[in-house]
Amino acid sequence: MSHQPVELTLNHCIKCNICVSACPVAAVNDLFPGPKYAGPQAGRFRKPGQSTPDYSVDYCSGCRVCNMACPNGVKIAEMNARARHTMVSQGKVPPIQRLRNNLIARTELLGNLAQPVAPLSNILLSNPLVRGLTEYMLGIAKDAYFPPFARQRFSRWWRGRKTSPLRPAPNGSWIGGEGKQVVFFHGCATEYYEPRVGRAAIHILEANGFEVIIPPQNCCGLPLLSNGEFEAARKYHQNNVNQLVEYARQGIPIIGTSTSCTLTLKEEAPELLDMYDADTHLVTESTYDFNEFLLNLLAADKLIIESLRPIPLRLAYHQPCQYRAHGLGSPAVEILHLIPELQIEESHADCCGIAGTYGYKKEKYATSMAVGQPLFDFVLEIEGPLAVCDSETCRWQITHGTRLPAIHPVELLAYAYGYETEGALADVLVKS
Repeated sequence: MSHQPVELTLNHCIKCNICVSACPVAAVNDLFPGPKYAGPQAGRFRKPGQSTPDYSVDYCSGCRVCNMACPNGVKIAEMNARARHTMVSQGKVPPIQRLRNNLIARTELLGNLAQPVAPLSNILLSNPLVRGLTEYMLGIAKDAYFPPFARQRFSRWWRGRKTSPLRPAPNGSWIGGEGKQVVFFHGCATEYYEPRVGRAAIHILEANGFEVIIPPQNCCGLPLLSNGEFEAARKYHQNNVNQLVEYARQGIPIIGTSTSCTLTLKEEAPELLDMYDADTHLVTESTYDFNEFLLNLLAADKLIIESLRPIPLRLAYHQPCQYRAHGLGSPAVEILHLIPELQIEESHADCCGIAGTYGYKKEKYATSMAVGQPLFDFVLEIEGPLAVCDSETCRWQITHGTRLPAIHPVELLAYAYGYETEGALADVLVKS
């Protein structure tokens, strides 16, 4: 992995306004002057040890649209993330706001506390009085969408699974299979909220002859990185590297269904945390997004696509910002086109607006909804019974903005492979 210092990339900025015109936040919120001004322009005045004057930079959502628009490849979003970290380390974030940011960024902690009592947690999180109090006391937007916790977390389902020909090992992985192996990085959303996505992914992998290994793992750390809490994120990322590197050494691919998690393992955490050691590099090079991995199999004529069940639906699909940042094209769309009778209409909206934890903050909620409005309009225009998106927080934002359920592409593919799907897709297929 090549390391491009921020000091060099800011000097590649030619002071054009392409990133400003592309920025979805600057278009709807005058408090954010735009990527050029908050990034390379302000970066020229930031010196090590100097008290930071930055405040507007906190309105950057980190969507990376500016990075993709920049003709010189300046990594503006990363500059803004580092500036936010400086604000945190210099105590420029008010204590209550920093407490709020840490609460919503520690998804693993929240899941471990709330998921075991899911029925009660879900009632409290949907109670208007509780939401009003949390907004008043902590600044967590009362109208933002909180997904319900699952009754059973994914890892517990995996350990107690009865249908697998494999047997559980003490470390939580599975042994006893033969042939091809993959490591599945499920992420927090699948673990605590949407275990159905993990079950669908495993069905696809096993249908293609893979033994699935699920080692112990942490949150990828992206929510903490996005909130400037770099040291806490470093602990999460280092632990994941320690758990995954042995599999990478054996040449076993590490794949994930969360595009933000895989991007964090591949690029975001190593770059922002300056982690360029051999183990981190090996994990980075061994990590794949789920549909990226399937496309590689397809290109090698190793993906089983015969006798896929048809799905006679016309559905809107949105590619998340984090997925576009992978630089892979549109792997999910290419895979979904393999399913007979399924019509996919691609969104060209820049961003859904949620940006991980961004839209959960009281002062940014209206901005997140305004950014997402073109996407909401597109989904409703398609008039499908549900929408399709690879990122969990984007799915939840789409549901919030349209009142339509949103599913992961793997759920459609798993059904085409013969898996009796669950959740919103199952409801739609029963009615169709």
